Amino acid sequence: MAPDIWFPYLGIELFTVNRIAFTVFGIGIHWYALLIISGIMAGYGTAVMEAKRSGQNKEDYSDLLMVGVISAIIGLRLFYVIFNWDIYRHDPIRIATGIREGGLAIFGGIIASIIAVYVFSRVRKLNVWTILDTCAPSFAIGQAIGRWGNFVNREAFGGFTESIFAMRIVMDQTHMPLTEEIWANSVIYHGVEYIQVHPTFLYESLWSLAIFAILVAYRPKKRFNGEIFWLYLLGYGFARFFIEGLRTDQLMMGTLPISQALAAFIFAAAIAAIVLQKSLAGRMRY
Repeated sequence: MAPDIWFPYLGIELFTVNRIAFTVFGIGIHWYALLIISGIMAGYGTAVMEAKRSGQNKEDYSDLLMVGVISAIIGLRLFYVIFNWDIYRHDPIRIATGIREGGLAIFGGIIASIIAVYVFSRVRKLNVWTILDTCAPSFAIGQAIGRWGNFVNREAFGGFTESIFAMRIVMDQTHMPLTEEIWANSVIYHGVEYIQVHPTFLYESLWSLAIFAILVAYRPKKRFNGEIFWLYLLGYGFARFFIEGLRTDQLMMGTLPISQALAAFIFAAAIAAIVLQKSLAGRMRY
């Protein structure tokens, strides 16, 4: 019997990796959705714990959860649709009805969530930097968990690799664009054809988990409001720039890889913000 997903150099073979976890009234509930929800709830729990530790009102984060989730879903979808407009311009209804087919972009969710936090903070008359510092590790843990939805869906992978983390996927089970190099290095095992690629979902998940651990450990020692948020963007932008360069499904504007360019901009902006705010905080002491 041939595995569905296989990490040959790690000796890991996974059989019957289904996209659908279970059905309710004939409607398939996908693992992707369950993992996204799990990431959201882990992020919410992380924010509430920090709110308690730092003396904030935890109910603010219960209210923010609803606003943030709705905003994130809209942002996830719109970012993807904007840079794939040729797919939807002749059938705009599919923008909403086709979401179960896939088509979500993480940067859109991050941007929309940050905007939601800003608006929420202004309406509630809360310090926006305190809220963003509290939520930053939540973003990281949510991404670390949610990325495993890409694993189940056999998507968001990179090009051909011979690295120890190389992942083999049954060719017929993925609908992602494949490069000539991937086609040329396909493997037949037990009569089944596999592609061998970078598991970029795994790289991003592990990096996000590391960012989460670092931010949680450093948070009590932060030197100014906003530092944790900017450190999150610094770490995520740095890694995403390189990980995005490995992927075969980059969102493009002409010849410009949008997500990779945005990652570079976020990284540079985070450095500038940290230097500036650290300088301003130092001046205020004297």
